[in-house]
Amino acid sequence: MTVSSQTRAPFRGDHVGSFLRPERLKDARLQKAKGEMSAEDLKKVEDEEILKLVKKQQEAGLPAVTDGEFRRSWWHFDFLEGLDGVEGYDKEQGLPFNGVETKPRGIKVTGRVGFSEHDMIDHFRFLKKAAGEAAAKLTIPSPNMLLFRSEVAEGLYESDEELLTDLVQAYQAFITRIYKEGCRYLQLDDTSWASFFSEEGRAAVKKQGRDPQKAVELCARAINESIAGRPDDLLITMHICRGNFRSTFMSTGSYESVSETIFGGLDVDGLFLEFDDQRSGGFEPLRHVNRPDLTIVLGLVTSKFPELEHPDHIKSRILEASDYVPMNQLCLSPQCGFASTEEGNLLTEEEQWAKIHHVLEIASDVWK
Repeated sequence: MTVSSQTRAPFRGDHVGSFLRPERLKDARLQKAKGEMSAEDLKKVEDEEILKLVKKQQEAGLPAVTDGEFRRSWWHFDFLEGLDGVEGYDKEQGLPFNGVETKPRGIKVTGRVGFSEHDMIDHFRFLKKAAGEAAAKLTIPSPNMLLFRSEVAEGLYESDEELLTDLVQAYQAFITRIYKEGCRYLQLDDTSWASFFSEEGRAAVKKQGRDPQKAVELCARAINESIAGRPDDLLITMHICRGNFRSTFMSTGSYESVSETIFGGLDVDGLFLEFDDQRSGGFEPLRHVNRPDLTIVLGLVTSKFPELEHPDHIKSRILEASDYVPMNQLCLSPQCGFASTEEGNLLTEEEQWAKIHHVLEIASDVWK
């Protein structure tokens, strides 16, 4: 099957979802924050820039297109703050990455978590119309991001189990609604799994008062229960990330310690995985893939830096991965998006598109 003839996602040459924000959009969002631009005028700018982005993705040859997360400041907070019972707030400090720090932002669960309406329903509706014949891909944070990255008001929930019940129901309701809007390609983005990849990460989980093994089981349940009962033609993938802010990272470590759960215990249709450098370890954990219908998207091309990887090196790594997973279950993508937050990674838009073309060209050569 060739890249051009493939009709089911994930695609042989695919991408994670976020793109660098154009300067015009950054300026408009800054003006809105200062009270110098109305919400309506900002939306017009967002609409126009998303239409340009969709056209660029189509011209590049991407079978699936996103809105680049152009309406968001964060890859996760914007969505989670739209759930009932969840509020965003400004923290004293941002999240520490490798040498840099994000803006100080966090989320609190201040009421019972639920879903009644959400801005991203309208956002997807706009994308679906703009996408035309291409697959309109929606990216949202995994439910684990609320479980493990939020503060919960004292006395609101007696346990993680109780919170999980409401959270799963909220996600199921959102998925049902977005399916009715025509979504057939949904991606859950998740950094919580990286907490279990290293001794340092597991120690941090213990510091939160959680048993790491029970936390792994909770993560798997949150995913599986949230997507249970979905329609057969709704494809759901998950992107597992070790952090992506201003071309830096937060976590390191191989998938090995939780590989049986990730590759053999999750009910997703595909996994977008980081394999762009030594931080991710080798392909050996893929030996636990036990389903012929699970697609593994190898994130071998970095979105953090502009240099293009040698095609032969990428092809040899794909071949190496095929020792563990059949070639017809493998795909290729950048290891992450280009702008998990509105600040974006340290490369230009031209370099970003060169990366996308690089992925598609290599995929076309490998899966002829």
